[in-house]
Amino acid sequence: MSVPVPGGAPSAHLDRFVLERLPAADQMPVFDYSAPHLAGFSDRMNAYDELLGRLIRKGFGPKPAIWFDGRCWSFDHLNDRVERLARLLVEGWGLVPGNRVLIRSINAPMVIAAWLAVLKVGGVTVLTMPLLRAHELSFMIERVRVRFALCEASLEAELATAAAKTGLERYGLFSPMGDGKTDLDRAIDATPAGAATVATAADDVAMINFTSGTTGNPKAAVQLHRDIVATSECWPQLLGVSPHDVHCGAPSLAFSYGQGGLLMFPLRHGAQTVLLAKSTPDAILEAIQRHRVTNLFAVPTAYNSMLELGGRYDLSSLRKCCSAGEHLRMKTFEAWRALSGLPLINGIGSTEMHGHFVCERNNVEKPGSTGRPVPGFTAKLIDEAGSEITKSGERGWLVVRGPTGCRYMDDPERQAKYVRQGWNVTGDIFERDPDGVYWYVDRGDDMIVTSGYNVSGQEVERAVMEHPLVRECAVIGVPDEARGTIVKAFVVLKDARDANDANAKAIQDFVKANIAPYKYPRAIRFVEDLPKTMTGKIQRFRLKEIA
Repeated sequence: MSVPVPGGAPSAHLDRFVLERLPAADQMPVFDYSAPHLAGFSDRMNAYDELLGRLIRKGFGPKPAIWFDGRCWSFDHLNDRVERLARLLVEGWGLVPGNRVLIRSINAPMVIAAWLAVLKVGGVTVLTMPLLRAHELSFMIERVRVRFALCEASLEAELATAAAKTGLERYGLFSPMGDGKTDLDRAIDATPAGAATVATAADDVAMINFTSGTTGNPKAAVQLHRDIVATSECWPQLLGVSPHDVHCGAPSLAFSYGQGGLLMFPLRHGAQTVLLAKSTPDAILEAIQRHRVTNLFAVPTAYNSMLELGGRYDLSSLRKCCSAGEHLRMKTFEAWRALSGLPLINGIGSTEMHGHFVCERNNVEKPGSTGRPVPGFTAKLIDEAGSEITKSGERGWLVVRGPTGCRYMDDPERQAKYVRQGWNVTGDIFERDPDGVYWYVDRGDDMIVTSGYNVSGQEVERAVMEHPLVRECAVIGVPDEARGTIVKAFVVLKDARDANDANAKAIQDFVKANIAPYKYPRAIRFVEDLPKTMTGKIQRFRLKEIA
């Protein structure tokens, strides 16, 4: 198979910390750029220029780009914010190509401007979930040696605590619209536009996205400038994104699903995007009606939450409704189609791959399936020994390769688990039917996917174990009608007489105060002991049987 890959141009990074910590060549996946829509990628590219700069050159400047809270930015205004912030970062803050910049924000126009500005001047973006706590932020800052941070003003508290504990040199606060409400807003206004775009290599690092692991600390997944552009071309081959489209959805821009659907796809293809400070069911439905949204991106839990309210809103503008982030149940599929007249387009991606690699087509060939490989990707199933499964109907690990792939920074042990013989091992168990369509079976590890978030059971266990009443804890995911899966903790108390509803709630509140609230156990069951093997390992399969 031909696998041409752009590369070979000298790096523009002066700070080579991440470049020097990429996986060794023999641990890298195979990258494939042989698909027609990936032809012609240059050895030297800057993702800012390939997204927004390209649109400005094509005359899209005056057109609507981003809607937020009833107000609109044009592509020209977005570019103005990018130019000024980029110049401020270089001339005012001393950023050099390769420096990491943490970005912490709700979904708002300024987070897109910040992301593009960092890329434009050759920096490396580290987008983070707004719900993360100080110790989670501290780990990320120290793990990749973040120098600078840009933060939406309402989220300062946890970042300030993290900054005091780490080597973070400087952070600035912006308002959602960047409209003069903060010192950073005013500094951006006072800085002239005209920042130069750094001529980064296609293989220069552009992003680090942290992904929850099933063991240990979050992994730092690295994406290059060419990965961003490739991601912006592949799944849109199926969706058919056009300048006439209006995108909206529930995912955070710190989530690869949100980065694609609400940021990169609209920029690459000249579509509008509607951002929501809080993606409540009413807010999403109102935005669909108000802005005549055509392309909707959400997790199954969000679609479930909109079902009861949907009849109050005009959804006739919708053309494509995408579902990802967790397993799509047929009950949700049928109910949404009955409400909107549209099928949910199911797909699967990962942080490591920076987007979708298997997805249903727009007409949804086989409801309930996950579909076929996204154009540009190939997929197959393997058994525990790594041998390919060719017989239809047999279950195996889904492995994929294409223009993107896993690169964990400075993490050879976990890199070796994710990449085997050039293939990316997704950690998901699938079946493939005689027509070549893939059907999701289950996660193959103890990752819990709840409401579209990846939650490490072991991280939650550690948080629960810090509560003074707790002796032991084991966490699993259990099926839930509304959320697909919820986090459930089996807890052994130091004193069994403390087992009551009040203490269950106290443990939940304790966890929410110490790690991102979406990770807390929504169900707690007090038990006398945990099932274990002869060597003392917790038997989580037994807990699943009990649950």
